[in-house]
Amino acid sequence: MFANLKVSEIAPNPDQPRKFFDEAQQEELTGSIKENGLLQPVVVRPVEGAEVPYMLIAGERRWRSCQAAGLEVIPAKVIEDASEEKAYVLSIAENVNRQDMTIMEEAGAYADLKAAGWTPAKIAKQFGKTETHITWRLGLLTLRPEVAEMVDKGQIKNNLAWHIAQLSPANQMVAAMRYVRGDFDSEAEAQHFANGLKMMEKQTSLTSEEAPSAEEQEKRKKAKAKAKDSLGKAEEVLIPLLEDLAEKKPEDLAVILGDDLARHLRVVTRLYAKVQMVKNMLSKAQGIQRAMEAEFNKAAVEVQQEAAQQQATKTQAAKQQGAAKSEGSATAATKPTARKAAARPAAPRAKATGAAKSPTRTVPAQKKTEPATGAAKTEEPAMAK
Repeated sequence: MFANLKVSEIAPNPDQPRKFFDEAQQEELTGSIKENGLLQPVVVRPVEGAEVPYMLIAGERRWRSCQAAGLEVIPAKVIEDASEEKAYVLSIAENVNRQDMTIMEEAGAYADLKAAGWTPAKIAKQFGKTETHITWRLGLLTLRPEVAEMVDKGQIKNNLAWHIAQLSPANQMVAAMRYVRGDFDSEAEAQHFANGLKMMEKQTSLTSEEAPSAEEQEKRKKAKAKAKDSLGKAEEVLIPLLEDLAEKKPEDLAVILGDDLARHLRVVTRLYAKVQMVKNMLSKAQGIQRAMEAEFNKAAVEVQQEAAQQQATKTQAAKQQGAAKSEGSATAATKPTARKAAARPAAPRAKATGAAKSPTRTVPAQKKTEPATGAAKTEEPAMAK
């Protein structure tokens, strides 16, 4: 059923799979609606008991632009019997093939359907995708938010994003940041690096393998020498030969090679296939090598941090021990003084009075004399004092 509804009678769907609306494209659509009106109706469903009677199923971008254009009434297709799940499926169907729906929004929409009991096969059939496409999109949901944002912004492409999503959160940041800052010559190199990191994660320890025996070391030495010799010959002989042929014109080669042209073309075709295969293998090997370097560097940093922490702990302990010794020394210096002071006897009272300690002089009794000698009598009380 189609009806003309007030813009204010329609509410956006809070479960809308699309969360990002390009501002420039939105302004462009607003300008078009101002000029031509809304050409394609929005799709809504009635909601009983809600403050706003209709909820959007599809067309939120158009509804937003209608608001911005100042329209009060817009055409709408009303679906009466749409359940929440059906409405959500219709909303995904409208957006899933649009270029402006981000890959993470698409992955989130599929995840909601999976949570509702849909299998990847059923989702794929509903939206005309392959099951692999759905599985890969669902695999992106393990990306940490910072990396998911890089994917949404187009800084990291879809295939590489899936390889990064297989890593631990810490290694996701390592792979993503190295790719964004341009450490790799191609997306394939970045994928090989991510796969190398995954290989490192599966190992319990980089040093878990036993040291190779003398015989194994000798085998590795010979294999290395042989590979270097073979690649050296290719560089010295094959590359100059191909460069020489590349400089010639096709009509000249037709004459020069004559009847052998078809055979040489087959040889070069086989050579090209082998070169592509070896190039891919070497690129994978380089990715593993870079991942090993990154793992060792990370381990080295962890060791340095641990050593620094141990040193800081030792320094702190030494400071505390020194402070304790200083406090003990101060206490020890104070206690003997107190003991010494306590042991010192009190100063005798005699020292203060002076006369108390002096022995009493016994003055012999004087014989009574005549008053003429009274001077001696006057002197004795003074001495007694």
